[in-house]
Parts: sequence; C-alpha cells; structure tokens
Amino acid sequence: MATSLAKENILKRIREALINPVPLPFPQSEGNGSVYVLSTEEPVIVFAEEFTKLQGKFAFCANEVDFNLQLQQLILQRDWSKIFCIESALQQKLQALNISNYNDLPSCEVAVTSCEYLVARTGTMVMSTAQQSGRTTSVYAPVHICVAYTNQLVNDVKDALQLMKEKYTERFPSFITFASGPSRTADIEKTLVTGVHGPKEVFCFLIDSI
Repeated sequence: MATSLAKENILKRIREALINPVPLPFPQSEGNGSVYVLSTEEPVIVFAEEFTKLQGKFAFCANEVDFNLQLQQLILQRDWSKIFCIESALQQKLQALNISNYNDLPSCEVAVTSCEYLVARTGTMVMSTAQQSGRTTSVYAPVHICVAYTNQLVNDVKDALQLMKEKYTERFPSFITFASGPSRTADIEKTLVTGVHGPKEVFCFLIDSI
C-alpha cells in the first residue's frame, strides 16, 4: 500500500510539472545557428588542411589529365599491382591507364572508391551503401584511394546530411560512413596505432570540376 501511494504521488507531481512547465532560463541557447565560425578560406584549402592533420594524404588535380598522371605516378612509386575497384566509372579511368582490376578484396593492396561528399571543416569523406562500393570496400583494404570532385565539397557535416536527404528522397542509404583519414586507435596503453579497424593509409584525389 505504501509503495502504491508513493508511486501515485510521483505521478501526480509529473502531471503537474507537465501542465505548468518551467520556462527555459536561457531561451537564446536553443537557436539553430552554428557554433562554429565559418572559415574565410576556400573549402578546398580547409579540407586539405584538416585532412592532412588527420594523417590523410591529399592531392589536388587541376583536371582529369592531371589526375591520371598523379595516380599513375603514385601506383608506379608504390609498385601496386593488386588494385580493387568495383565502381564502373572508376574502372574506366583505371583501364585508360592500363591498370587491370584486381577482383579479390581480401587480398588486394589498394581499394579505389568515389564518395558522396567531402566535409571541409572536419576533413571528412562521406560514403554510403548507395554507392557501388558498398560498406566494405573503403575499410577492408590496407590502402584506400578516394576520388572526388570539387563540386562535392561542403562546409559542414549538416550540409552533407541535408544534401543526402535531398538526393535520396525515395530510399535513403541504410549506412553512411564518415571517414577522416586512416583508421587509428589509442585504446591499448594510450599508444596511437593506425590501421587497426580500417585502412592504414588514405589518399584523397580531388579533381577540379570547374
């Protein structure tokens, strides 16, 4: 009986509180404005700076020809031969460079993908399951190469999410990945280690779309 009475008293107080809510002490604190100061630098520069701070490797390409040259030089320097890619448009780019596609993801050296967007403020690549590469391509290989265009650059994460909502109005992707540089963790003895939960190296080739 005592327990029931105490419970009823608590519920009564909750009902009264809902009828007479306490006003917010700081009404201006619930605004929609960004807490981050918008950079005066070009988004390309901001992204490059943030991406490289997070141990990502960035390459700006003036056009498609420049991209082909830079990518070919990187592959030759690293002596990569097992290059995995399942996106049709990127496969054509690789074939134009006489780079044969390696079909086994678990044993490949490099995985090449596109992305949905690039977030300048955080140096982040946004990818989703709506892309041909799916969930695993960007995280399984020891090296991930992302190919993007300047018209995919946005200032903040919220901008990327808004564009994703507008792009996929009928069927939103079941999974979205926000990748900022290579995989890293300091869980073990506070020692930073890369490549534990994903690629050890991440390259972003940004092609000028103007």
